[in-house]
This record gives sequence, C-alpha cells and structure tokens, in this order.
Amino acid sequence: MKKRVVIGMSGGVDSSAAACILLERGYDVIGVTLQIWQDETPDAIQAQSGCCGLTAVEDARRVAERLDIPYYVLNFKTDFRNYVIDYFVREYMAGRTPNPCIACNRHVKWESLLSKVRQLDADYIATGHYARTGRHPDTGRLCISCSAAQGKDQSYALYPLTQAQLAATLLPAGDYRKEDIRRFAAERNLPVAHKPDSQDICFVPDGDYARFIKEYTYAESPEGDFIDETGGVLGRHKGVIHYTVGQRKGLGIAFGRPLYVKSINAPDNTVTLAEDVSVSKMIVKDVNWMAFEPFQGERRLSVKIRYSHKAAGCTAFVERGLDSRIRCRFDVPQRAVTPGQAAVFYDGEYVAFGGIIE
Repeated sequence: MKKRVVIGMSGGVDSSAAACILLERGYDVIGVTLQIWQDETPDAIQAQSGCCGLTAVEDARRVAERLDIPYYVLNFKTDFRNYVIDYFVREYMAGRTPNPCIACNRHVKWESLLSKVRQLDADYIATGHYARTGRHPDTGRLCISCSAAQGKDQSYALYPLTQAQLAATLLPAGDYRKEDIRRFAAERNLPVAHKPDSQDICFVPDGDYARFIKEYTYAESPEGDFIDETGGVLGRHKGVIHYTVGQRKGLGIAFGRPLYVKSINAPDNTVTLAEDVSVSKMIVKDVNWMAFEPFQGERRLSVKIRYSHKAAGCTAFVERGLDSRIRCRFDVPQRAVTPGQAAVFYDGEYVAFGGIIE
C-alpha cells in the first residue's frame, strides 16, 4: 500500500516540483495550501500575493490539476495571526527583530498542519524547503542537514522541529539545486516552472514593517533619543520599530562618520549607535535540541546568526541547570548579533540545536 503524504503547496516552483518528485517516488500525494491571509488587516494586497495568498492558491491548484492529485485549501488564519503576526508585532515593539518565517514553520506549517494530516489519513507531511532529514551519525537522533543547494540551503529555518515532527517529515527538494528544480519542473510542464521566487514577508509585501505595525496595532511608536555608548544624546529617532541592530541606512540623521545601531532599549525608548557593532559572545535562549541533547562542558561547533550569515566557528556551553540556554563564544567577533533572531548551531552539515538570541 502506498504511503500517503500531504504536501504544503505555496504555488511556487519549489513545492510544486517537490509534489511531483514525491509522486514519481511512488507516494500517494495530497496537495494543500494554508489559508493564512487576514481579511481585516490593512494590506488588502497581501491577499493577492505572498506565499499563501490568492495567487498562490490559483497557481497551486493548476499544478495539482497538472499532476492529477487531490488539492485542498485549509483555513489557518487564526493560528497565523496568533503565532506569527502578533509575535512579529510584539517583538518589534519590544526592540527585538523577529523571524516570522521560522515562527510560521514551527507553529503553522508543522504543528497546526500535522494536526490536520491525521484527518486525511496521511503518514507524512512535506514541503519544498531546501534541506534534508536524516539521523546524526554519532547521536542517532533525527535532524535536519544542509541541502545540496549550497546557495539556497534552508536548514536554518527548520531548527525548531521536534523529533516527532521530523519523523513525519519529507523534504524532497533537499537533494536538488535550485536550477535543477526549475529544470525538473520545466521538463514536466509544470505551469510555475519559471515563476519568480517570493522575497518579502507575505503579510508585509512592501517591506514597510513600521507602517504595518502602526496600522495593525493603532498605536504610535514615539520618538526618542539616539545615544552613544556612554549615554550621550546624539539626536532624535522616529520610534524603535523603525530600527534593527546593525542598521546604518535610514537613520534619518547624518553624524559625519559611519554609525550603526548597536542596541535598542524599548522601555527607555533609546537607540544606541556605535561605529563597531561586533561582539565576541552571545546568549541563546529557548533552545530546541535536534541532533544533540543537552550536554556538559563545551562543544566546538559553527553557528549562523541569520539566514544569510556564513556560519562562524564557536564554542558553545550549556548554562548550568538551564538546558534551554546556551552561552556562545565566537572564534572571531561577529557583527550585528541581533536579539530576537535565531541562532542555529551546526555540527558539520547537521543542525545540532538552535534558539533565540537574547
């Protein structure tokens, strides 16, 4: 009897090709798109764009028809608002920089979707992410590993997955490079073979986060002081939601020398600027253990502090008595270590664990 897999279809080439790969590997494939757009949000345009908007539904449905597989649209609007949009807004207003795509992967694309998969009597869920699943050769634990597509690897975004979720996950695109996926889709006449990749956060299609937050919350982010590292006032900022650690452009004021956002203190409504925003260590909280379990002593690993970051060598320590917190010392100071972003630790190509930068 064929194993049944439910694949999340975003209407893009990656998930479309992944559905076709699974079909050719002999799985019983069901396509679904998660309805996440918010009718009441200020951006009406979001219902027409993004990874799960109306255009995505139309494209995914055309692919499902081409592959002759069942296709459904599932309503996850409430989960997306609670776990992704509200979290995104809350973090920015607190002076941190969130990663909504990781929150969506964890709470919506896996937790919420898995609860629906059983109703379709399916064995697995799948996505078009460029990453691979397997077992760590030393620990034997299920984990994510880097994809064949070095320039498109998405293992960073999947660090929150649990052992139970990994056991029910297939990632067929992880064995391919991006150009191979496009070629594969074109050879099978999939209608999205040449569709451009989506670049923006789906619920902020124009990239203006501050405007979105103001309109979503109906709250103002008041002006405050730019300060230097001694507390001296350098000028006025237009509200903490407009800034992120490491930012140089868009400060709205000239200082005569390059200055970057060093830190953001939302309770004091201050933004600290400095010429050097490199640090030699960081604390990571809310750790999800993947290839590794909590350990004693120290481990030599590499770590990515943002999606596009080149992994840096580091030494990691589990805080005594707190297996959900890691102290990390970089081999070489790293620039713009940003509170709220994910830090994902690798043992070679395998995701060891990850968490949120404090």
